[in-house]
Amino acid sequence: MKAAVMTGIRQMRIVDLPKPSIKNDGDVLLKVAVVGVCGSDIHYYLTGGIGSKYVQYPYLAGHECSATVEAIGKKVKHVRPGDTVAVEPAVSCHECPQCKMGRENTCCNLKFLSVPGELSGCLCEYIVMPEDCCLPTNGRVTHEQAALCEPFTIGVYTIQQSHLAKGDKIAILGSGPIGLSCLTAAKIQSAAGVYMTDKLDYRVEFAKKAGATWAGNPDKGDVVKDILQREPLGADIVCECAGQQNTIDQAVEVLRPGGVLMLVGIHESDRVGFLINHIRRKEITIINVRRQNRCASRAIELVASGRAEIDSFVTHRFKLEQAKEAFDLVADYRDGVVKAMISL
Repeated sequence: MKAAVMTGIRQMRIVDLPKPSIKNDGDVLLKVAVVGVCGSDIHYYLTGGIGSKYVQYPYLAGHECSATVEAIGKKVKHVRPGDTVAVEPAVSCHECPQCKMGRENTCCNLKFLSVPGELSGCLCEYIVMPEDCCLPTNGRVTHEQAALCEPFTIGVYTIQQSHLAKGDKIAILGSGPIGLSCLTAAKIQSAAGVYMTDKLDYRVEFAKKAGATWAGNPDKGDVVKDILQREPLGADIVCECAGQQNTIDQAVEVLRPGGVLMLVGIHESDRVGFLINHIRRKEITIINVRRQNRCASRAIELVASGRAEIDSFVTHRFKLEQAKEAFDLVADYRDGVVKAMISL
């Protein structure tokens, strides 16, 4: 089968790899249809690692995908050959203490597509996944929408964990696909005001068109002052989606006393800091987001029902043979890119 593999920093080529086969009765062989280029993919592409996870070349990236069922194991019950599915990239054991607590996203034995040392990625023609990672779409969403549901699910989970209530005011710092997913989910939950920031002017404009109450560029103005002028009491919730120290600092300033800080972005540095006096005096609650947990089906339903409009996130489309071009585009933030999709 064809695959696009990384062979070094900012290096990628198309190769032929053995087609995977079903080895366990609960496995499903999938023909990959569409793969989204994620920010974590770009971290690996540019630096060769995230945190303690380092790439060994050749490396197969990709974890946001949709697919068609090609074949199934003997014990598979809920999907059949020909079904279209959204793929949940996290494989949990369902047996460890975390899983039994209902926390599959922090499974002690978690394996994840395209994470070094865990599972190979999906930027290839075929993959094998456990049945419970194959979420039937029943033709209600397109392949592209099904792949987009992976990042959108993170937005749904983030807003769920924040306990946003109708009428709450929320700031989202970082207007990439995850920030926009948080915006979409917050609007569905009837947030009264959504304030967004980004260092890229085109993403600021994109956030406005997507429904933000206000959006601004922190490099071109005092976004904390601008938000507090509009919300003098401060925001009830801030989602930090940029993975930067300065956005954490801005979040603490923007939050009202008793507010909730959601840490969503992936940071390149191993450590971040907080102005503890501000955190303490405001009694800020900090919630770290580890992808998502049990929100995938809801995300698919929101898209299928038309309540969540995510199609506009896709700004660029490529074929597998153009994978390097897609990664370079996203890595360099060129041509107004928000989400690049690769079809197989």
